[in-house]
Amino acid sequence: MSNSVTREVDAPPGARTAPGGAAAPRRRRLSLGGSAGIVAGLVILCGYLAITQPIFLTWGNLTNIVLSNSVILLLAIGATFVIIAGGIDLSAASAATACAMVLGLGLSGGLGAITALLLTLAAGLLIGLVNGVLISYLRISFLVVTLGTLSILESVALVSNQGTTISVFALETFQGVYHFTLNRVGGIPLLMIFDVAVVAAAVIVLRYTPFGRSVFAIGSNPEAARLNGINVAFTMLGVYLIAGLAGALAGVVQVGRLTAASPAVDSTLLLTVIAAVLIGGTAYTGGEGGVGGTVLGVLFLGVIQNGLTLSEVSTFWRGTVNGLVLIVAVALGVVRHGGVFRRKRRVS
Repeated sequence: MSNSVTREVDAPPGARTAPGGAAAPRRRRLSLGGSAGIVAGLVILCGYLAITQPIFLTWGNLTNIVLSNSVILLLAIGATFVIIAGGIDLSAASAATACAMVLGLGLSGGLGAITALLLTLAAGLLIGLVNGVLISYLRISFLVVTLGTLSILESVALVSNQGTTISVFALETFQGVYHFTLNRVGGIPLLMIFDVAVVAAAVIVLRYTPFGRSVFAIGSNPEAARLNGINVAFTMLGVYLIAGLAGALAGVVQVGRLTAASPAVDSTLLLTVIAAVLIGGTAYTGGEGGVGGTVLGVLFLGVIQNGLTLSEVSTFWRGTVNGLVLIVAVALGVVRHGGVFRRKRRVS
């Protein structure tokens, strides 16, 4: 009698029962998790633009969306690691600008292309190393550290060439970078292939390596991760090194597309990067998310901006749109993680 009552209580409401009162196993349903909303929104938005703007679905326009958002994508991939680990990097946009200036100064100063590129990547890793050591080992708040490096890197970018832009278009050593961002293979831009390769590498590291699993564990509960033998400080250092490397790659792409190194930081770039990550389903509290969702977030914001351009809406509205989308995305994340729509599960 008592065993029968226990089985009745344990079985979820409305669940089918097998003979004897045991709950029958439920079929697994296809789920997109936190990215379901962004996928639906992206499909609806693309459908609307395809109907109202005939040029939207042309190959040239679609590749333009991807290429014009490559810098955002690279920075967002680095930010995904940081946010999943429970931190944030406010210096991402400034790091990209500073690294772009390093590349511009190297090329204009007579360095070879390979040497200048290696120097740029080293600068990005150095930025990540400084952030990581201060946050992980000296235990300074990530908000304080990255806000400080944001200001420092902005100043360094301006001081490095007296606040003037470095034009590298006519330099022979720049041609390799220029062709990398411009040329195509079989109609597919090389930069798009590079973006796909970076995304694939990030997915593999985050999902299929012990380091990636440690990042999720630290974001969920750093103390529990430490008790389970995870070196929290070393893992966080690795996360910020990845963010620094992403900033360096973004700086290289930025110089290649602009054919110049500008010391001015785009005021909307950081907001767009963080918005893309959170819109893609990464929890702002850490411990949940993924690179795939970030890619969807970047594409969603890119399609919105492309739609505004095709509709001849002023680009001054870009910040407003990104801000509104960010607020809505975070609000939905709070609702989802707060359990408003969460079904009660059986507790064993």
